[in-house]
Amino acid sequence: MIGALMYLTSSRPDIVQATCVCARYQAHPTEKHLKEVKRILRYLRGTVNIGLWYTKDSSFELTGFSDADYAGFKDTFKSTSGGVQFLGEKLMSWSLKKQDCTSLSTAKSEFMSLFACCAQVLWMRTQLTYYGYHFDKIPIYYDSKLAIAISCNPVQHSRTKHKRSDTISSMST
Repeated sequence: MIGALMYLTSSRPDIVQATCVCARYQAHPTEKHLKEVKRILRYLRGTVNIGLWYTKDSSFELTGFSDADYAGFKDTFKSTSGGVQFLGEKLMSWSLKKQDCTSLSTAKSEFMSLFACCAQVLWMRTQLTYYGYHFDKIPIYYDSKLAIAISCNPVQHSRTKHKRSDTISSMST
């Protein structure tokens, strides 16, 4: 069932978060997890007419949004990064991923999420450049003042020394 739900996430970004959480427990599912999968399936049955719809419009601005939780996964205390990228008003890319390492602070988990979003936006910009589209500045919206401050200040302090300088410099391009 999880495989079918993962397939559906390619056209239904509204179920990505719930599906990814259920997928984390796929190796050792319990009755609680089965109930959650059934809940997702009931939601899908009630929202059959919802999906991605792309209309033709003139807007061609690349924009990114990113967010993270801190230690949201209670059994491993790992954070989750999420990001979406729009081309005009069209959702082009989205992701939700458990971070590889356990973050020691909210700032680190949010910075890593912001970095992942920036990497995706830079890749999209490169691909669109091959087709003749150029972007001077690409707005990326984020709600963490700490992550923004770290990315704007390349000086390494004792609390940010674990972040590589090339990571920070790539975010400012």
